[in-house]
Amino acid sequence: MGKDKNPRRVADNEAMAKVRMLRTSPQKLNLVAAMIRGKKVEKALMDLTFSKRRIAEDVKKCLQSAIANAENNHDLDVDELIVAEAYVGKNLTMKRGRPRARGRYGRITKPFSELTIKVRQVEEQA
Repeated sequence: MGKDKNPRRVADNEAMAKVRMLRTSPQKLNLVAAMIRGKKVEKALMDLTFSKRRIAEDVKKCLQSAIANAENNHDLDVDELIVAEAYVGKNLTMKRGRPRARGRYGRITKPFSELTIKVRQVEEQA
């Protein structure tokens, strides 16, 4: 008997990688994710390598993971991959504080984010 196999979350020509608990706000992370959306993976890796933003290094690791998943788990051709989707979500927020003048308390929030990158194989048009 047994249970049926879980259906794949991505199409046959796609691969995905997800990273959680990135220590940056989703708004800042989305600026970097928007930089690579729709680009070929080689160009996206170059853009992330030379980006001045601190979080670009973690986004690059996630993209490299998605490329490795495509190559090793789904037998896709690396030269024909594009970044199909790159989206950002909220994660937990650490609440911290700091004493302020006149007995008040300044609230400091330290947000975390998560990032999902999907790469898709597209055939080259001649």
